[in-house]
Amino acid sequence: MRVVSIPCLKDNYAYLVVCDQTGEAAVVDVSEAVPVLEAAKREGVKLVAIWSTHHHLDHVGGNEEVVRAVGIREVVGHVSDKGRIPEQTRFVETGDVVTVGSVKARAMHIPGHTLGAVAYFVDDGAQRAVFTGDTLFLAGCGRLFEGTPAQMHASLASLAALPPDTRVFCGHEYTAANLRFAKHAEPSNAQVDIAASAIAIEREAGRPSVPGTLAREIETNPFLRARSAEIRRTLGIPSDADDVTAFAAIRKAKDDFRG
Repeated sequence: MRVVSIPCLKDNYAYLVVCDQTGEAAVVDVSEAVPVLEAAKREGVKLVAIWSTHHHLDHVGGNEEVVRAVGIREVVGHVSDKGRIPEQTRFVETGDVVTVGSVKARAMHIPGHTLGAVAYFVDDGAQRAVFTGDTLFLAGCGRLFEGTPAQMHASLASLAALPPDTRVFCGHEYTAANLRFAKHAEPSNAQVDIAASAIAIEREAGRPSVPGTLAREIETNPFLRARSAEIRRTLGIPSDADDVTAFAAIRKAKDDFRG
């Protein structure tokens, strides 16, 4: 498996998931068609599937044009997104498997950002990757537009339970800003400083901050660290608050953060 990042719109990413054995590829989240079609041509791959993580326009706005351009045979999304993802032909739930060539991805329903959000987890034995859309960002998570704090907390916990060497491919280039909030929330976390320095080098060189590893997320992402005593002290969360209450307070603090 090979993954190719495709910058789209202002700060979105689409991804080619390439089977090098067959030259076929799926594309995750076609926010706009032209960059995806250009990347497929440049990489010399045949697009055969679209894996949509959720129905928001900045993730599916190019579906129709790509389907018309190359004859995509399968457009995947969660079963609850029927009628909301353009050209959707397959309706998946947790545990369902989608394939491109010899590459297999397991769907994970991860409601919170939207009710139909889904991640795609690939483990080919040599490497692992998860495509999280706008649920898990590097050092952050998506806003709760449709789901509840309990749903989002459970979704993030299911992602955090994947193997720590899993590479996280998320939907937006938000990492530097997310790390500024992480530093505010947990100022003595040295891993946040290390991550911020590494990301600054990548961005100054014009490279994406994505992907990161799940291991680093567990060390630095405040939304995976609701039990941190320092985060609770900094944000005024009672030490005996349950994890969902703490998560909701962290999300509210991030929504209000200006830094």
